[in-house]
Amino acid sequence: MEFRPTGLFQVEELKRGQPRRPPAPFRFQLLKWIGNKQRFAHEIITYFPDRYGTYFEPFLGSGAVLGSLAPMEAIASDILKPLAEIWITLKDDPKTLKKWYAERWHQFIAGDRVAAYEQIKQSYNRSPNAADLIFLARSCYGGVVRFRHADGYMSTPIGVHQPITPDSFNHRVDLWRERTSGTTFLHSDFEPVMEQAQAGDVVYCDPPYVHSQAILYGAQTFSLERLFAAIARCKKRGVYVLLSIDGTKKSGQQQCRLPIPPGLFERQALVNCGRSMLRRFQMEGESLPQEVVHDRLLLTW
Repeated sequence: MEFRPTGLFQVEELKRGQPRRPPAPFRFQLLKWIGNKQRFAHEIITYFPDRYGTYFEPFLGSGAVLGSLAPMEAIASDILKPLAEIWITLKDDPKTLKKWYAERWHQFIAGDRVAAYEQIKQSYNRSPNAADLIFLARSCYGGVVRFRHADGYMSTPIGVHQPITPDSFNHRVDLWRERTSGTTFLHSDFEPVMEQAQAGDVVYCDPPYVHSQAILYGAQTFSLERLFAAIARCKKRGVYVLLSIDGTKKSGQQQCRLPIPPGLFERQALVNCGRSMLRRFQMEGESLPQEVVHDRLLLTW
């Protein structure tokens, strides 16, 4: 796919507001979350404008780019209500977030860990909530948070790793609260959030991937065409939009074909994501060296 400038707006005239901080790796994940950008968020940030207005992240997930960027002013949202409530609680009541995790961690290590994990998962499935989800995301297999489309039932088994201790989690809460001090967190679909962005603002989109994440939360009802339309409206207003989306699979040998509207994006980059954790989960933990994937990072300017 070839990208050609459309000349709809002059980028240099729109640069304003907060400067982009020098990108550096930020390794302290608050959540384990499949498909998160923690390892290469700093690389994605290098493509941001040098100066911009408000930062928007309408598919927040684990917030990897948000945490790495640490913007002075941001709006971040997610359509999954318990996930959005984790982030809202981080901002409004971090002590409660720490308490939620500690209670479930002590329940987990007190006896049969598989049984304790299943009890917490059953509690979540009876009534989806942020308190259970924060521990499940850190203790399920590889952060593969998947839900049945029919009823929202979380089915991911326990992971082979040891969940971090409450002390370690508390440290991460403190770090993340500081780095997101200028962020407003919302429970919302992506469209109304993106409609708030104005000329000179930055929107980073990391939606479910069509070719690789169909089993994950939100992916079953996600409309790529609706997202493309929202991006087009942002571009027309002079908003900078970056989109992470399927690129290549199987060590770069297979190109993921997507119905990208001509002229919507001006340029693209490929970001090496390493081996697919989701494919490892689906293939029962095999190393799968042939399953190296690259994301496409598409830019509207």
